Amino acid sequence: MLTLEDYGWSDSFADAFAPLAARGFEAGRVFLQHSKVYLLYTAAGETEAEATGRLRFHARGAQDLPAVGDWVAVRRLAEDAGRAKIHEILPRRSKFARKAAGRETEEQIVAANVDTAFLVTGLDNDYNPRRVERYLIMAWESGAAPVVVLNKADVVEDAEEKRAEVERVAPGVPVLLLSAKRGEGFEQLLPYVGRGRTVALLGSSGVGKSTIVNRLLGAEVQRTQEVRLADARGRHTTTHRELFVLPRGGLLLDTPGMRELQLLVSERGLRETFEDIEATAAECRFSDCRHEGEPGCAIREALDAGALDAERYQNYQKMQAEMHHTAALFDQRKSQEEKARDKRVGRALNQFYKQRRDEGGKQ
Repeated sequence: MLTLEDYGWSDSFADAFAPLAARGFEAGRVFLQHSKVYLLYTAAGETEAEATGRLRFHARGAQDLPAVGDWVAVRRLAEDAGRAKIHEILPRRSKFARKAAGRETEEQIVAANVDTAFLVTGLDNDYNPRRVERYLIMAWESGAAPVVVLNKADVVEDAEEKRAEVERVAPGVPVLLLSAKRGEGFEQLLPYVGRGRTVALLGSSGVGKSTIVNRLLGAEVQRTQEVRLADARGRHTTTHRELFVLPRGGLLLDTPGMRELQLLVSERGLRETFEDIEATAAECRFSDCRHEGEPGCAIREALDAGALDAERYQNYQKMQAEMHHTAALFDQRKSQEEKARDKRVGRALNQFYKQRRDEGGKQ
């Protein structure tokens, strides 16, 4: 029987959980979510659970509710020991977040407590170094260690050249070539998986994530679909996030394809992904250089000399603008929420004092 350690439990989680354990709570890890129902790995086996009304009431948004990969504190129902209520979420060691579809500032947790992120891209028509940069920002921001996986090496003749190109935009990050369909190159993934470690696969539809999952699991757990030949873009095969226990030990998290990554980025993700550009900018004569023609601009000099790739720099500017825009939206939303809270508190106080006055008048 598997233990909590097999599911990724560690000393840091145990320390955070200690006060809750003293109150009689049980620890579990979310491995699947369907609407408001969560399936958990616990020391006693799989358990079905729902979040308490209190947890939902105090949640500022989806980011404060359980996500796949989260460790949670639960209490079993008296009438049904096979089901439980989630009372608390343990502090996340890492998290992948993006803007929820259709919401300007709503944060959505894609996965939590991931150790290594396999950033999967296809070498067919899906190949795009700029998209790799976006995924790298997401990975660095999450706190997980990124590994770029270039799949479908069997369908192109310049696989090594493309790997070299990705290595230039991902300095210091492992870049692996493999063919999921042929089962070639999978031994390169094994050092990143093992007992208690969690890896996640991120990438757009059709890059072969489900095939990689099936190969690692040794079974056709995830249904795959052929890529449409007309545009080499895949249909969405995985429709939910789920943690799988690997035969060799460790856990693997597959995610739905994300064609449009609306990133929630901070300075950290941008700095780690574009370290070369940040270092070059630090050499500008003026600390507030806007790189738009100022004298002594190291960025313009590097661009003119060809030492800095123009497309990469444009993508950096785009990501920077996106980050500032999102930050402004969050600040605006925070201000609105604070005003709404002050109004609620004011109304409650007015009602309280009115009640006191009414009671005083009756005496």
